[in-house]
Amino acid sequence: MKNDVNDTHYLVPDLLAPELKLVFCGTAPSRASVAAAAYYAKPGNRFWPSLHTVGITPHRYVPQDYPQLHALGIGLTDLCKIHSGVDADLPDDAFDCAAFEQKMQQHNPRIIAFTSKNAAQSYLQKAVAYGEQSIRLGTSRLFVLPSPSGLATRFFDIKVWHALADEYKRL
Repeated sequence: MKNDVNDTHYLVPDLLAPELKLVFCGTAPSRASVAAAAYYAKPGNRFWPSLHTVGITPHRYVPQDYPQLHALGIGLTDLCKIHSGVDADLPDDAFDCAAFEQKMQQHNPRIIAFTSKNAAQSYLQKAVAYGEQSIRLGTSRLFVLPSPSGLATRFFDIKVWHALADEYKRL
C-alpha cells in the first residue's frame, strides 16, 4: 500500500495505490471515523455491511479492517481530508477537488465510486443520478452510490451497490 506523502495531516489516511480496481470516495470523515482512525466508522453506517451484501468483500469487515481492502484492489479517500463531520457543518471550501483529481490521475483506478450524490456533485459541479456516469476521470469510470450514512437512510438503495459490484467483479 502506498499512501500519499501528505497523509501526515489527513484525519484518516488515504488507502491508495496505482492501478486499483475500485476507489471509494466520500465527502469527509465523520467524527466517529476520526476517533477510530478508520473509514465509515460511525454506528449505523451501511458501508461495511453493503460491501459484503453485494459480494465485493468475502466477509463483513469492520472499519478498522479498512487497510485489508488493498488486497482486494480497493482504495478509499474523501474529498475533504482535513475536516470532519456532516457535510452541512463543513467549511465552504472543505472539498479539495483538485487534490482528489490529481490523486486519481496519479493512481488511475479502473472505477471511482462516490459514496454519495453530494460527493459526486461537488466534484462534477453538476446534478447527477445514481449509477454509472457517462463521463470519466481520465480512464476511470465513475459511479454514484446512495450514501450509506445513517443520516441518509431514506435515500439508500442497495440495487445501485449491486450494479457497482457486478462491474467490480468483471475487472
